[in-house]
Amino acid sequence: MSDFKINSIATKQGQHGPVIAGVSTVNSTGCMKIPSGPTEHRGGRGRLVFGGGYDYPSPYTELGTMDMVEISTLGNAVDFGDFTQARYAHNMGSSGTRGIFAAGGYPGNPTNRSQVIDYVTFQSGGGANDFGEMSVAPIRSAGFGNGVRGVFAGGYIGSSPYGTITTMQYVNIATLGNSIVASGEINPGPDQAHGNKSDMSVADQTRGCIGGLLTHYHPASTQTNSIVFVTTATLGDSQDFGDLTIARDNSNGVSSSTTRGLFYSGSPGPGTHKNTIDYITIQTKGNAINFGDMTTSGNSGGAAHGSNLTRSVNHDSGAENTLEYVTITTLGNTQDFGDLTVARVVYAGSDNSNGSIA
Repeated sequence: MSDFKINSIATKQGQHGPVIAGVSTVNSTGCMKIPSGPTEHRGGRGRLVFGGGYDYPSPYTELGTMDMVEISTLGNAVDFGDFTQARYAHNMGSSGTRGIFAAGGYPGNPTNRSQVIDYVTFQSGGGANDFGEMSVAPIRSAGFGNGVRGVFAGGYIGSSPYGTITTMQYVNIATLGNSIVASGEINPGPDQAHGNKSDMSVADQTRGCIGGLLTHYHPASTQTNSIVFVTTATLGDSQDFGDLTIARDNSNGVSSSTTRGLFYSGSPGPGTHKNTIDYITIQTKGNAINFGDMTTSGNSGGAAHGSNLTRSVNHDSGAENTLEYVTITTLGNTQDFGDLTVARVVYAGSDNSNGSIA
């Protein structure tokens, strides 16, 4: 660790001693210490927590357990504790210190929808704590954010025939409380009345992009290749971004760097699965481009993903407990990362590398 002298540090408001992740500062003349080690681990970054889902194979029981990996180090996951409520098909958000897991389905009647929002402290472990409740309780919403605000967009609700919704809601990750319904919606209007039953969302610090929208869900789904985006700080109505390389939903998950977003695999229709990985440049509207392939095609991963801005770790739903990775800046196929502690499907992952880059 290196020390060096500074005369003063000031925020934009002229106040001394700003909080910088992983950096110790003082109010006036003094020392600032910058941690050594890989950049993605400075400030404890680069940790990915998976939680919930179904066990696999049968009896398909909802899980409340969590696993954790260090993204920069290949290897198997370790136990991270339990949720306050077992559930599946939920979604997530994060800041540099806290991960949140929201909504989903829970044991009992298959139409049950959880309103629970849990949170974890990445560097502490020991399980989740209660954060608040969702104002609307969907299953399989898209989760993203900017490190301050966590956003949950769309999903589906009700009993068969299930209906997709266009609602967006958000929480302030640092403050415990219930979600707030945003004024904007996903693809509003009679000509764009697509809800969202997709885990496919990527984000940077200003924009969230959602791919694979549906006109409705079960018993007859209509997948699209649409990608839309919203401005995270304001959450007005979504706008058109471009198209995926193929129409699909039920993504295995997605990951982002500060510039590039990856959409993994998914289902273009009932009983069909693709191992395709697409990518977009988040601040540049346009169609997605092929990145490479996952080892196995599938559509059951849910939002099971994370990144340290350099490496993206994802779930291989064909192997069920297998994790794979790619280097986000380098086009190519996935490689083996390690295994989860238990085989699971339709679960979620939250990382602390870039604040809810989901």
